[in-house]
Amino acid sequence: MIDPVHDPRAALDRLLSEKGVDYARLSQVIGRNPAYIQQYIKRGSPRRLAEQDRARIAAYLGVSEAMLGGPVARVATPARSRGPGMILVPKLAIGASAGAGASVDGEPVEGEVAFDPKWLRDLGADPRALSIIRVEGDSMAPTLDDGDDILVDGSDAAARLRDGIYVLRMDDVLMVKRIARAPGPGRVSVISDNPHYRSWDDLPLSAIRIVGRVVWTGRRVR
Repeated sequence: MIDPVHDPRAALDRLLSEKGVDYARLSQVIGRNPAYIQQYIKRGSPRRLAEQDRARIAAYLGVSEAMLGGPVARVATPARSRGPGMILVPKLAIGASAGAGASVDGEPVEGEVAFDPKWLRDLGADPRALSIIRVEGDSMAPTLDDGDDILVDGSDAAARLRDGIYVLRMDDVLMVKRIARAPGPGRVSVISDNPHYRSWDDLPLSAIRIVGRVVWTGRRVR
Protein backbone atom coordinates (compact mmCIF):
# COMPACT_ATOMS: atom_id res chain seq x y z
CA MET A 1 0.00 0.00 0.00
CA ILE A 2 1.26 3.49 -0.86
CA ASP A 3 2.01 5.64 2.17
CA PRO A 4 0.33 9.06 1.61
CA VAL A 5 2.71 10.70 4.07
CA HIS A 6 5.76 9.92 1.93
CA ASP A 7 4.30 9.41 -1.54
CA PRO A 8 3.29 12.65 -3.31
CA ARG A 9 0.91 10.82 -5.67
CA ALA A 10 -1.05 9.36 -2.77
CA ALA A 11 -1.00 12.72 -1.00
CA LEU A 12 -2.39 14.45 -4.09
CA ASP A 13 -5.07 11.78 -4.49
CA ARG A 14 -6.15 12.27 -0.86
CA LEU A 15 -6.20 16.08 -1.24
CA LEU A 16 -8.36 15.91 -4.35
CA SER A 17 -10.82 13.60 -2.60
CA GLU A 18 -11.00 15.91 0.43
CA LYS A 19 -11.55 19.03 -1.70
CA GLY A 20 -13.95 17.45 -4.18
CA VAL A 21 -11.76 18.14 -7.20
CA ASP A 22 -11.64 15.52 -9.94
CA TYR A 23 -8.60 14.50 -11.96
CA ALA A 24 -9.79 16.10 -15.22
CA ARG A 25 -10.44 19.45 -13.51
CA LEU A 26 -6.94 19.59 -12.03
CA SER A 27 -5.43 18.59 -15.39
CA GLN A 28 -7.29 21.52 -16.93
CA VAL A 29 -5.98 23.92 -14.27
CA ILE A 30 -2.37 23.15 -15.22
CA GLY A 31 -3.06 23.16 -18.96
CA ARG A 32 -2.65 19.44 -19.52
CA ASN A 33 -4.80 16.85 -21.28
CA PRO A 34 -7.81 15.61 -19.22
CA ALA A 35 -6.19 12.26 -18.34
CA TYR A 36 -2.83 13.69 -17.21
CA ILE A 37 -3.40 13.77 -13.44
CA GLN A 38 -5.14 10.38 -13.39
CA GLN A 39 -2.20 8.83 -15.23
CA TYR A 40 0.25 10.47 -12.83
CA ILE A 41 -1.59 9.20 -9.74
CA LYS A 42 -2.73 5.78 -10.92
CA ARG A 43 0.03 4.77 -13.34
CA GLY A 44 3.00 6.78 -12.11
CA SER A 45 3.43 8.46 -15.49
CA PRO A 46 5.09 10.92 -15.38
CA ARG A 47 7.22 9.71 -12.47
CA ARG A 48 7.17 13.18 -10.94
CA LEU A 49 5.41 16.46 -11.62
CA ALA A 50 7.25 19.20 -13.49
CA GLU A 51 8.09 22.03 -11.11
CA GLN A 52 5.81 24.56 -12.79
CA ASP A 53 2.91 22.07 -12.66
CA ARG A 54 3.60 21.30 -9.01
CA ALA A 55 3.68 25.01 -8.16
CA ARG A 56 0.35 25.65 -9.89
CA ILE A 57 -1.28 22.62 -8.20
CA ALA A 58 -0.01 23.70 -4.79
CA ALA A 59 -1.40 27.20 -5.37
CA TYR A 60 -4.74 25.86 -6.57
CA LEU A 61 -5.17 23.47 -3.63
CA GLY A 62 -3.73 25.88 -1.04
CA VAL A 63 -0.98 23.52 0.18
CA SER A 64 2.80 23.56 0.29
CA GLU A 65 4.84 22.14 -2.57
CA ALA A 66 6.56 19.90 -0.03
CA MET A 67 3.33 17.91 0.30
CA LEU A 68 3.47 17.23 -3.45
CA GLY A 69 7.12 16.19 -3.52
CA GLY A 70 8.78 19.60 -3.65
CA PRO A 71 11.54 20.96 -1.43
CA VAL A 72 10.41 21.54 2.13
CA ALA A 73 11.61 25.15 2.12
CA ARG A 74 9.69 26.16 -1.00
CA VAL A 75 6.07 27.18 -0.55
CA ALA A 76 3.88 28.37 -3.41
CA THR A 77 0.49 28.93 -1.83
CA PRO A 78 -1.27 32.19 -2.65
CA ALA A 79 -3.91 31.49 -0.03
CA ARG A 80 -1.30 32.32 2.62
CA SER A 81 -1.51 35.89 3.86
CA ARG A 82 1.18 38.52 4.30
CA GLY A 83 -0.23 41.41 6.21
CA PRO A 84 -3.99 41.84 6.74
CA GLY A 85 -5.79 39.74 4.14
CA MET A 86 -3.14 39.86 1.41
CA ILE A 87 -2.95 37.01 -1.14
CA LEU A 88 0.46 35.65 -2.10
CA VAL A 89 0.83 34.65 -5.75
CA PRO A 90 3.84 32.52 -6.78
CA LYS A 91 6.24 34.02 -9.28
CA LEU A 92 7.63 31.29 -11.51
CA ALA A 93 11.22 31.40 -12.71
CA ILE A 94 10.20 30.91 -16.32
CA GLY A 95 9.53 33.06 -19.35
CA ALA A 96 6.57 32.82 -21.73
CA SER A 97 7.96 33.58 -25.12
CA ALA A 98 6.64 36.51 -27.08
CA GLY A 99 9.34 35.76 -29.62
CA ALA A 100 10.68 32.54 -31.06
CA GLY A 101 9.82 30.27 -28.10
CA ALA A 102 11.10 29.13 -24.71
CA SER A 103 11.64 25.77 -23.06
CA VAL A 104 9.52 24.81 -20.04
CA ASP A 105 11.60 22.07 -18.40
CA GLY A 106 11.44 22.14 -14.61
CA GLU A 107 11.54 25.82 -13.77
CA PRO A 108 11.25 26.62 -10.02
CA VAL A 109 9.24 29.15 -8.07
CA GLU A 110 11.47 32.16 -7.45
CA GLY A 111 9.31 34.18 -5.07
CA GLU A 112 5.86 35.47 -4.20
CA VAL A 113 4.03 38.76 -4.77
CA ALA A 114 1.28 40.02 -2.43
CA PHE A 115 -2.02 41.26 -3.89
CA ASP A 116 -5.12 42.77 -2.33
CA PRO A 117 -7.89 40.09 -2.51
CA LYS A 118 -10.56 42.67 -3.47
CA TRP A 119 -8.40 43.81 -6.37
CA LEU A 120 -8.07 40.20 -7.54
CA ARG A 121 -11.83 39.69 -7.24
CA ASP A 122 -12.40 42.82 -9.35
CA LEU A 123 -10.22 41.20 -12.03
CA GLY A 124 -12.47 38.14 -11.92
CA ALA A 125 -9.43 35.98 -11.15
CA ASP A 126 -9.28 32.81 -9.02
CA PRO A 127 -6.58 33.38 -6.35
CA ARG A 128 -6.06 29.59 -6.03
CA ALA A 129 -4.91 29.27 -9.64
CA LEU A 130 -2.81 32.40 -10.20
CA SER A 131 0.85 32.64 -11.06
CA ILE A 132 3.19 35.32 -12.35
CA ILE A 133 5.57 34.71 -15.22
CA ARG A 134 7.82 36.89 -17.34
CA VAL A 135 7.32 37.82 -20.99
CA GLU A 136 10.33 37.08 -23.20
CA GLY A 137 10.62 38.70 -26.62
CA ASP A 138 8.63 41.36 -28.46
CA SER A 139 6.15 39.49 -30.68
CA MET A 140 3.27 40.83 -28.55
CA ALA A 141 4.46 44.45 -28.65
CA PRO A 142 3.10 47.01 -28.09
CA THR A 143 0.56 45.16 -25.89
CA LEU A 144 3.24 43.27 -23.96
CA ASP A 145 6.94 44.11 -23.92
CA ASP A 146 10.00 41.99 -23.28
CA GLY A 147 10.49 41.72 -19.49
CA ASP A 148 6.87 42.46 -18.50
CA ASP A 149 5.39 40.39 -15.69
CA ILE A 150 1.99 38.87 -16.46
CA LEU A 151 -0.60 37.53 -14.03
CA VAL A 152 -2.03 34.27 -15.37
CA ASP A 153 -5.29 32.70 -14.20
CA GLY A 154 -4.96 28.94 -14.67
CA SER A 155 -8.64 28.38 -13.91
CA ASP A 156 -9.58 30.42 -16.99
CA ALA A 157 -8.35 28.07 -19.70
CA ALA A 158 -9.75 25.94 -22.54
CA ALA A 159 -13.15 25.28 -20.95
CA ARG A 160 -13.91 29.02 -20.88
CA LEU A 161 -11.98 29.98 -24.00
CA ARG A 162 -12.89 33.30 -25.58
CA ASP A 163 -11.00 35.98 -27.46
CA GLY A 164 -8.12 37.35 -25.39
CA ILE A 165 -4.46 36.96 -24.43
CA TYR A 166 -3.41 33.56 -23.12
CA VAL A 167 -0.35 31.65 -22.06
CA LEU A 168 -0.30 28.42 -24.06
CA ARG A 169 1.91 25.53 -25.02
CA MET A 170 2.49 24.69 -28.67
CA ASP A 171 5.03 22.01 -29.67
CA ASP A 172 6.24 21.90 -26.03
CA VAL A 173 7.06 25.62 -26.10
CA LEU A 174 5.48 28.07 -23.66
CA MET A 175 4.13 31.18 -25.42
CA VAL A 176 1.98 34.20 -24.71
CA LYS A 177 -0.27 35.03 -27.67
CA ARG A 178 -3.63 36.50 -28.54
CA ILE A 179 -6.26 33.84 -29.27
CA ALA A 180 -9.37 34.42 -31.38
CA ARG A 181 -12.09 31.91 -32.16
CA ALA A 182 -11.92 30.88 -35.83
CA PRO A 183 -15.08 30.29 -37.91
CA GLY A 184 -15.03 26.46 -37.78
CA PRO A 185 -15.99 24.48 -34.65
CA GLY A 186 -13.01 23.82 -32.43
CA ARG A 187 -10.77 26.12 -34.48
CA VAL A 188 -8.71 29.07 -33.23
CA SER A 189 -6.32 31.71 -34.51
CA VAL A 190 -3.10 32.29 -32.55
CA ILE A 191 -1.98 35.85 -33.14
CA SER A 192 1.19 37.86 -32.54
CA ASP A 193 0.29 41.53 -31.99
CA ASN A 194 3.61 42.57 -33.55
CA PRO A 195 3.02 42.21 -37.34
CA HIS A 196 6.67 41.30 -37.89
CA TYR A 197 6.12 37.94 -36.19
CA ARG A 198 4.25 34.86 -37.32
CA SER A 199 0.58 34.24 -36.53
CA TRP A 200 -1.43 31.07 -37.12
CA ASP A 201 -4.78 31.91 -38.75
CA ASP A 202 -6.64 28.61 -38.39
CA LEU A 203 -5.60 25.81 -36.03
CA PRO A 204 -7.48 22.98 -34.35
CA LEU A 205 -7.80 23.68 -30.64
CA SER A 206 -6.12 20.31 -30.05
CA ALA A 207 -2.88 21.75 -31.52
CA ILE A 208 -2.38 23.94 -28.44
CA ARG A 209 -2.64 23.51 -24.68
CA ILE A 210 -4.09 26.50 -22.85
CA VAL A 211 -2.27 27.23 -19.58
CA GLY A 212 -4.35 30.24 -18.54
CA ARG A 213 -5.67 33.66 -19.41
CA VAL A 214 -3.54 36.79 -18.89
CA VAL A 215 -5.55 39.05 -16.57
CA TRP A 216 -3.00 41.77 -15.74
CA THR A 217 0.47 42.94 -16.64
CA GLY A 218 3.07 44.97 -14.80
CA ARG A 219 6.14 46.61 -16.31
CA ARG A 220 9.14 48.66 -15.33
CA VAL A 221 9.25 52.34 -16.22
CA ARG A 222 11.92 52.75 -18.88
